[in-house]
Amino acid sequence: MELPFLTISEASRLIESKEISPVELTGSILERIGAVDQKLNSYITVLADKALESAKAAEKEISSGSYRGPLHGIPLGLKDIFVMKGAPSTCGSKMLENFFSPYDATVTGKLLDAGAVIVGKNNMDEFAMGSSTETSYYGRTNNPWDTGRVPGGSSGGSAAAAAASLCLGSVGTDTGGSIRQPASFCGVVGMKPTYGRVSRFGMIAFASSLDQAGPLTKTVRDTAIILNAISGHDVKDSTCVNIPAPDYTISLRDDIKGMKIGVPGEYFIEGMDGEVEEAARKAIALLEDLGGEVIEISLPHTEYAVLTYYIIAPSEASSNLARYDGVRYGFRAEEAGSLREMYLKTRAEGFGSEVKRRIMLGTYALSAGYYDAYYVKAQKVRTLIRRDFDEAFKKVDVIAAPTTPEVAFKFGDKTDDPVKMYLSDVLTIPCNIAGLPGISVPCGFSSDGLPIGIQVLGKAFEEGSVLHAAHAYERHAKWYEKRPGI
Repeated sequence: MELPFLTISEASRLIESKEISPVELTGSILERIGAVDQKLNSYITVLADKALESAKAAEKEISSGSYRGPLHGIPLGLKDIFVMKGAPSTCGSKMLENFFSPYDATVTGKLLDAGAVIVGKNNMDEFAMGSSTETSYYGRTNNPWDTGRVPGGSSGGSAAAAAASLCLGSVGTDTGGSIRQPASFCGVVGMKPTYGRVSRFGMIAFASSLDQAGPLTKTVRDTAIILNAISGHDVKDSTCVNIPAPDYTISLRDDIKGMKIGVPGEYFIEGMDGEVEEAARKAIALLEDLGGEVIEISLPHTEYAVLTYYIIAPSEASSNLARYDGVRYGFRAEEAGSLREMYLKTRAEGFGSEVKRRIMLGTYALSAGYYDAYYVKAQKVRTLIRRDFDEAFKKVDVIAAPTTPEVAFKFGDKTDDPVKMYLSDVLTIPCNIAGLPGISVPCGFSSDGLPIGIQVLGKAFEEGSVLHAAHAYERHAKWYEKRPGI
């Protein structure tokens, strides 16, 4: 039995029955990170000593009969956007190099309370701004299926680490597709819960009305296990909704008989990779074979989603990132002759080019004379996109569509053309704008051996339906059995 290749549910059964120990399992993951991650760079920080200490504590508790549940003693990664007491929290930026938080994010605290062992902080695009994990100050992350290609972004480190078995799962964030797109590119499961389902407290902000935390794992069941741990109301986040979170593992049934599955024509766009479209249509056909009723639907304002997103998200980012001025947080430029010069030099030297581009976009959209023309209009279009989903969900239970229009692209293919890069998220962004839950599961491979994903979207706070459909598909398609050879 090779321990790093276990799923969370497999490992938790073995830990509970004391057939393996958390120390043994954590040690095997740390050993694999040491042997493999130099090829991937999926971690910014590996917390080896802290992880082994946590694993020993878990082992002692379990031996004494105090088993906390399925994450007790399980080694997980954590996107470096979540602060963790006593550990570096960089958000992939020079601006936060050497920043140590004095407290835990709510997600971090809930994972630790569940007994999880955090083995390290995963690499990411700087301040979660990117679709390829090429903008990280700490170097790019490589795709474990082909190290010459991107892992997706911004949670590329989390997806690559989960796919390469450098953790048993990770938690990332999804603002415009940053969990589902890298999950699709790396051949793992990635879920964005409903906005408000998981607390954003201690999650370094990019676009506050869009950001949401969620799991990246090898299977849908593992995603449900992590979602159980991190969901729920939090008084420290005013946008975290006080609706009871059910046990999501109960939703995982193989039968989807009678489930109505909407297929939006707008998600099969011109220029889509033929192999991606073929794999997605085969997946939808399998859902129909499993008892689902497939219904053609329309989401007519989909074409405006990317434009809307790139007004709202940069506007919120320009506001959120104003706090990084060299006084209160992280990096401060040297040799400044005045306070104003220190501000200017700190922000010029501390932020990377993509972050600066989005700050400028957002500042322009919010400036006097343009606010109504851009930001207010974008919010009106956001309402139209949300209403499209409301109408669709009067007819169907879930929506199925390709996660991305293409497979993982090569490094450098889109770095010189920001618009081309932004269009990578054309199929994931509408779900964020509407605040809905969505999951990406593997649905095949290209002729080059690269993973392809299909996403299932659901009604607000009905993550159970999304997990149900995804689990039924996964159990019959069995793409989760295929792993990268790295």
